[in-house]
Amino acid sequence: MDKIVKPNQGSRKPSRFGRHPKIGYTIQADIWIEKDGELYIGGGRAILLERLGQLGSIAAAARSMGLTYRNAWLWVETMNRLAPSPLVEKVTGGAGGGRACLTEEGRQAIEQYHQLRARLSEIISP
Repeated sequence: MDKIVKPNQGSRKPSRFGRHPKIGYTIQADIWIEKDGELYIGGGRAILLERLGQLGSIAAAARSMGLTYRNAWLWVETMNRLAPSPLVEKVTGGAGGGRACLTEEGRQAIEQYHQLRARLSEIISP
């Protein structure tokens, strides 16, 4: 006699957004902004800018996110190049080492990104 195997109920993987699985269909979306085909800002870059503003250092912001310094540096350079004016100002070394700070343009970029995400969330919410 063949053994009847029941499918594992509730064994669904959580969504990539880290939420608990929900029964039925759900709509998930993310948003990023490109300029001339290059990524300007998205979720990760917005977090990097926020943490840079809090910590005052690209290295510290990168560590807090589990990014390499090189990757974070490249993200900052790309955003600065694509933005109308720099989002981050860098001050090189010295006795206390280098530091970085958000410009007003950087603070506005973060705020505008969050506003876009909120609008997107309103659109896709049932």
